Amino acid sequence: MEAGLQQTPSADRIHIAFFGRRNAGKSSLVNAITNQTMSIVSEIQGTTTDPVRKAMELLPLGAVVIIDTPGLDDEGTLGSLRMQKTKEILHRTDLAVIVINSTIGKTELETKLEADLQQRQIPFLEVYNQCDLHMPEQLPDGAIAVSAKTGFHISELKEKMAACYQKQAPKKTSHSLLGNFVQQDDIILLVTPIDESAPKGRMILPQVQAIRSILDEEAICLVVQPQQLQRTLSLLKQPPKLVVTDSQVFQQVNQIVPAEIALTSFSILYAHYHDVLQKAVTAAATLECLQNHDRILIAEGCTHHRQCNDIGTVKLPNWIQTYTGKTLDFTWTSGNAFPDDLTPYRLIVHCGGCMLQPRVIQYRKELAAKAGVPFTNYGTLIAYVHGILRRSVSIFPGLQENRFRHLYLSPT
Repeated sequence: MEAGLQQTPSADRIHIAFFGRRNAGKSSLVNAITNQTMSIVSEIQGTTTDPVRKAMELLPLGAVVIIDTPGLDDEGTLGSLRMQKTKEILHRTDLAVIVINSTIGKTELETKLEADLQQRQIPFLEVYNQCDLHMPEQLPDGAIAVSAKTGFHISELKEKMAACYQKQAPKKTSHSLLGNFVQQDDIILLVTPIDESAPKGRMILPQVQAIRSILDEEAICLVVQPQQLQRTLSLLKQPPKLVVTDSQVFQQVNQIVPAEIALTSFSILYAHYHDVLQKAVTAAATLECLQNHDRILIAEGCTHHRQCNDIGTVKLPNWIQTYTGKTLDFTWTSGNAFPDDLTPYRLIVHCGGCMLQPRVIQYRKELAAKAGVPFTNYGTLIAYVHGILRRSVSIFPGLQENRFRHLYLSPT
C-alpha cells in the first residue's frame, strides 16, 4: 500500500483489524462501517480467504487502515495457512474489533484472542453482530450490539471504536522525525542521491517526512545531491545546524562536512523515532565477534524492486564482509514477512522502517531480544563500519558517552 502525494503514509495510520469466527459477519460489518463494498459477502463459510486492507478516512478517528481477516475457526490445510495470516495481522493491529455472532454468543476462540490481545497491550472492542436475528439480553461491559444488515448502531460503533482506541492505546511519542533537534530558522541540509535506485519523478518517504518535519518547525530546508554538497556549503554564509544524509553515501558526506557541523542519517533518525537506537548502537559492535558462516538477517519493511546495486542485498553484505574479513551467510526478508524463529541468526540488520508502524518495529525488536539476537539498523551499522558512528549519534543526548564506552565507537 503505497502512499500517494496527498495520502497519510500507512505507517502513520491507525490499523483497525476485525477478528471473529467464520460467518460472524465481519465482512458485512466492515462494509457497513466503510460504507462501501470492501469485502465480498456470502452465506458460505470462509468467503474471506486472505486479509483485506483499505486505507481511508474514518471519522472521528481520522486516517486509518481497515483490515478484514479470515475466520478464527478456519479448518484444513488452507485454513491453517489463513489462520497464520490472521495471527500475523496482530503484530500490526492498533485496535482490534472482535465480531461475535449474536445468535451463538462468545466462545472459547474469542476468549483466547482477548487474552492474547491483552498480553500484547492491544485495545479491543467486543461487537455482537446480527442483533436483528437475536438481541443479547445482557452485554458485557464496553460491548455493543449492532446489525450490519439493517445499519443498527453502526454510527454508534464508530464512536465507540474511537473512544476505545483513545482511552486504551499507548500514548504516542510527541517527537517528530526531526522536531527535537530543529528550531525556527535553523538551516538543515539534506543529502539525497538520485541514482539508479531512486524512484522516477518523486522522492522516497524518509526524505519527504524529513522535509515536512523541518518545515513544521519553521526551519530552513536545503536539499542537495552528494556531488553538490561541497559547493553548497561554500555558498552558505551560515553553516547548517545539521546535515542528514542517505546512509549509502555516509562515508563520502563525512569527508566533506566539517567536524563542527552535526551529521547523521535518515535511517538513524528513524531508529531514534522508533525507540530502537540504543539497542541498534550496542548491536553494531556484534561485527567484532562474528565468525565464518554466521547467519545475518537483513530485513526491509518495503517491497520495492531491487536494483543491481541494491543497498540491502549488495552494498550492506559487501561492507559487512569487508569490515569483518569473514565469509557470512545472509538471509533477506521484505515487507510484512519476518521469521518467528530468530535463533538461527547471529545479527539482525533492519531498514529504517519508514513504511512500518512503530508497533511493528517494537515487536521485531522484542522478538529479537527474546531470541538473544542483537538488533541494529542500516544507518547505524553503515556508520559503524565506516568509523563514524560516534559522530552520527552525537545529536542524541540520551546516548551518553559512558553508557557506550565498551563499544568500538571509532572517533571522528
